[in-house]
Amino acid sequence: MAATWTVFTDGASRGNPGPSSIGAVVYNAAGEEVHTVSRRLGRATNNEAEYQAVIAGLEAALGLGGGSVDLRMDSQLIVRQLEFRYRVRNARLRPFFERVVELKRQFESFKVTHVPREQNKRADQLANLALDSGPS
Repeated sequence: MAATWTVFTDGASRGNPGPSSIGAVVYNAAGEEVHTVSRRLGRATNNEAEYQAVIAGLEAALGLGGGSVDLRMDSQLIVRQLEFRYRVRNARLRPFFERVVELKRQFESFKVTHVPREQNKRADQLANLALDSGPS
């Protein structure tokens, strides 16, 4: 039976655009944290950071063996774009969106869910740790 992963992601940007970072956490089927990503990006918008966090989280889940993934994030815009409910109008977001679509195809099943910010605290913490660790 294929592995099931729950992936929480968050992007952060101070200035929008401004210094930015990503946070992602992967949980196994037992709810145990098995992988984290906390990385500075440089200058980006919040939405660019959100997409890059999704990419990092999905790549981590694939690296752990793929299978099924339940992506959870607090960016309603990105969730709706990934559900094909909203078009990606921003040309700078299109390459990120296309990369996520490519990654989605590598999983046996893929689900994306919008969660309230309060349910995304660990990914938010990881994004802010990376942002706070760099030069101001």
